[in-house]
Amino acid sequence: MNQKNVSISAQYLLEMNGICKSFPGVKALDNVQLKIRPHSVHALMGENGAGKSTLMKCLFGIYQRDEGEIILNEKAVDFQNPRQALDNGVSMVHQELNQVQDRSVMENIWLGRFPMNGIVVNSQKMYNDTKKIFDNLSIDIDPAAIIGTLSVSQRQMVEIAKAVSCNARILVLDEPTSSLTETEVKHLFGIINNLRDNGCSIIYISHKMEEILEISDDVTVMRDGKWVYTGASKDINIDKLIALIVGRELTNRFPPKNAKPSNEVILHVDNLTGEYMPTVIDASFELKKGEILGVAGLMGSRRTETVETLFGIRKRKGGTIKLRNKQIENRNARESISNGFALLTEERRQSGIFPTLDITFNSIIANIDQYTNKFGILKEKKIAEDTKWVIDTLRVKTPNSKTKIVNLSGGNQQKVIMGRWLLTEPTIMLLDEPTRGVDVGAKYDIYQLIINCVENGNAIIFISSEMPELLGISDRIMVMSNGRVAGIVDAKTATQEGLLRLAAKYI
Repeated sequence: MNQKNVSISAQYLLEMNGICKSFPGVKALDNVQLKIRPHSVHALMGENGAGKSTLMKCLFGIYQRDEGEIILNEKAVDFQNPRQALDNGVSMVHQELNQVQDRSVMENIWLGRFPMNGIVVNSQKMYNDTKKIFDNLSIDIDPAAIIGTLSVSQRQMVEIAKAVSCNARILVLDEPTSSLTETEVKHLFGIINNLRDNGCSIIYISHKMEEILEISDDVTVMRDGKWVYTGASKDINIDKLIALIVGRELTNRFPPKNAKPSNEVILHVDNLTGEYMPTVIDASFELKKGEILGVAGLMGSRRTETVETLFGIRKRKGGTIKLRNKQIENRNARESISNGFALLTEERRQSGIFPTLDITFNSIIANIDQYTNKFGILKEKKIAEDTKWVIDTLRVKTPNSKTKIVNLSGGNQQKVIMGRWLLTEPTIMLLDEPTRGVDVGAKYDIYQLIINCVENGNAIIFISSEMPELLGISDRIMVMSNGRVAGIVDAKTATQEGLLRLAAKYI
């Protein structure tokens, strides 16, 4: 059945009315409403800091709302913790994955619900039950694999399977495709359609406009902690969505690039090979001064492994790296930073932020040597000035610089990390999914910062799973396939179909 033909006035499975929630210094939710129909995919959109994740955490029992009511199956509910929500058929896949890295996939799925045989965990049943769920969802992952060995996209699929294992009637997906390739997104959409057709309603949080219009039945927009709009997805277009989200017209999704890369090659990489699998097998490429080199590829293409080996946080087995025709080693992160490299990692919670520390610390930590005098005393004024620059330039939504970074939305955390690396004034920036989980307005700001960097003579390697983003921001696009460079193409003449063909070259 095509759910897009279902009337929006149908009986609601979930109603959230007049929801308010405040934190010290900020009112995160102000009289918000959300109404979810049965058998539907309801998109929830808004800029970073608009309150989307906070609203869902109020639903899921992570936060306790200050005001308002939640009605589920025509009954008022007030979940005090996530376990109560799960027991009542509400499940949530968070934007940031919280998994036990050194335990198996199946243990992560059934954590707190292990099948028992007396006082012993029934591992065989746990394996079989996990395999059955994976088979139903067409997920090709070994239930016994250690979850820390999986890619981010595979771990995201595990979280979705975990939510399905709870027999959820309401499933919240917070940025589910942020680390997925085009092929993986299509797979996920098949899972979502199957769940919807089998009685589950999906609340789908995303910043990706094309995805929203493709997968959702209804859409709600929030701005600055308030409800702005709810309507049928078929009655809205991308331009109207952007205007509702940012509160103004945004005529172009990508800033203009006024300068072209020079002919000067600033970085030579020849036959780069990593030590431990999975890793880059053989990568050779050049990077020009003032160039944005996009990197495309499917899951398992080793895009992340390539830049991590280049930066020295993965051991290099072979190959040479030359910066301005001088061979360098980049044996570790400190050496790479001293050589003018910066790496914004794909997984910000795991390897990007210091969650219990404030914005100031997270902004200056990569450049800490610049903030002490010859007596080892911190330059408090310079620290305050540079932190203010990060907050103001990247439009970080925060009460003040002393706010713990973990209390920011995911997109605002990403802005702080981006600012951290900009403060080091790098020659070469390695950006691994820099706009992951970032709203359309903030994406534009990050694109502009990137363009400003290359116009000032820097060079950028830009990994993204979003084909339109690669085509819109890059000068050239390098396509990775199974650890190898499958081809390098001009972004002006490249097509999504051509990139996908190259991405499958060595599979």
